[in-house]
Amino acid sequence: MKVLFTQTAVVLLGLGTLMSGCAKHAQSSKTGITYNDKKTGGYERFRKTHPTPGPGLVPIEGGTFVMGGSADQDVTYDYNNVRRRVTVPSFYMDETEVANQDWLDYLHWISVTYPQDHELYYNALPDTLVWRNPLSYNEPYVDNYLRHPAFQDYPVVGVSWDQAQDYCVWRTDRVNENILRETGRMVAWNDLNGNGKGKGQAPAPSNKEPFNTDIYLNGQYTGAGIDGKKMIVDLSPNAKVTTGANGKGGKQPVRHVRMEDGILKQAYRLPSEAEWEYAALALIGNTQFENIDDNKVYPWNGLGVRSSKRVTRGLILANFKRGLGDNMGVGGYLNDKADITAPVREYPPNDFGLYNMAGNVNEWVEDTYRQTSFEDVEDFNPFRGNEFSNKRLADASKGLYAKDKYGRPIKDPSVSNKKLKYADLLALQQAANANPNQPNTATSGAAVGANAAAPAIPVQKNPLDGKPYSPDARGYGDTVNTTLYGTTTLVNNHSKVFKGGSWNDMAFWLNPATRRFMDEDESSSTVGFRCAMTLVGEPEISPEGKPHYAIKQAKAFKAKQ
Repeated sequence: MKVLFTQTAVVLLGLGTLMSGCAKHAQSSKTGITYNDKKTGGYERFRKTHPTPGPGLVPIEGGTFVMGGSADQDVTYDYNNVRRRVTVPSFYMDETEVANQDWLDYLHWISVTYPQDHELYYNALPDTLVWRNPLSYNEPYVDNYLRHPAFQDYPVVGVSWDQAQDYCVWRTDRVNENILRETGRMVAWNDLNGNGKGKGQAPAPSNKEPFNTDIYLNGQYTGAGIDGKKMIVDLSPNAKVTTGANGKGGKQPVRHVRMEDGILKQAYRLPSEAEWEYAALALIGNTQFENIDDNKVYPWNGLGVRSSKRVTRGLILANFKRGLGDNMGVGGYLNDKADITAPVREYPPNDFGLYNMAGNVNEWVEDTYRQTSFEDVEDFNPFRGNEFSNKRLADASKGLYAKDKYGRPIKDPSVSNKKLKYADLLALQQAANANPNQPNTATSGAAVGANAAAPAIPVQKNPLDGKPYSPDARGYGDTVNTTLYGTTTLVNNHSKVFKGGSWNDMAFWLNPATRRFMDEDESSSTVGFRCAMTLVGEPEISPEGKPHYAIKQAKAFKAKQ
């Protein structure tokens, strides 16, 4: 019997609100000082929560699995996903692939927010020319696939890995902005342009940059037209009463949302290859008391690609190419109900509730491709592609981030593998201000291999002590001869992994262990993507009905009179 998987275990009320009732009497277990009391210093403690997924996501309870283990044979002789046991932490993942309508929402936002920035809009457009083929009449898809309403719930294609990254950043900011506006922590949507019913509501200034989560959390997105009517009361004894968001003098000081409040969502991102493969297999439906009853070759049970249920017996379970020249079956009874892509909810979901984890379109993942990634692998949360970066400071003494023209923080390669001393941080800031056009980077001296034209590994020089430090601490910046890139090899830091098989692939590629790669700025009519999000806190998604150790609360401290 399959395990019933529900999201209700993660839906907790009162997310991010101050502890109520007994919360006013809560105290630190280490100092005895009362929380949420301005008289004792304004220490704030919020209800511990298990955050709900962001819009469009479902929870994926993590665990151990054999990565590459679902492939029973290496038909292509690539030897690129050899079996190894790894652990994937719990996370959230999009229930469906990102659809055309989702991408049109993104394009619409760009067009109304930056109406004069034609370059930004153009760069966000999918390459609809991926449908063109010299020996196929696919031109109608070039003109219609993205924008015609008949295709609005079909997966977006023609999107590069780089474009998917930009979409994730945009989606993060729009979700968090909507949360703040709907809860009154920022100006509500109805009042955003001064059209709401609220009296005295100041319209949002037209010259303000769009909302960005990092900039907001750093206290740099504030002021009239931004601050809402239901901001959080600031309990700090140093807080001052300022003019309220409604234009009238406030009775008590208020503040912006912080990460500690648990209100905002984590960033949307592409899933790692390990996360994607784990989620596609969905062995949770075949697991009981840590024992896997039956392994899988596809995201569903069995060795075939057809449904065995009585009502749907014989129907194909995914959108793929059944054989050469057979993309849809025989007229009158189409085998998979699709010729090219299909709607993102067309086929049964797997045991995690994810649709189309096999077929329809391949999906980008976060990882950089190396054929032998399995040889250099962490067994916890494996990932290849780390480039460590820091947000650039415009003013280190005030902790202000430098912003690009779109109001987003500028990120630079890390200059150290640890937190800098404050004096060192100021020294770096002074050096950057003295040479604003000189990035703090250098290149290691020796050429790579026998080819003198090959580039060297990028290394950051710490101007404080002269010791080199590479922000590539995970093997991302391998010494690959890029002079051959695009000629004899596509394997370098620009090559990204995609998985899952597509409408134009044979059944072999439906196996979650298969992997292929493409340049990060290339796109295809067979490749789309879905987003993921990190789950913070306890990894167990559905704790009900399972044994647990009793947890005792800390004893309250009371000072003797």
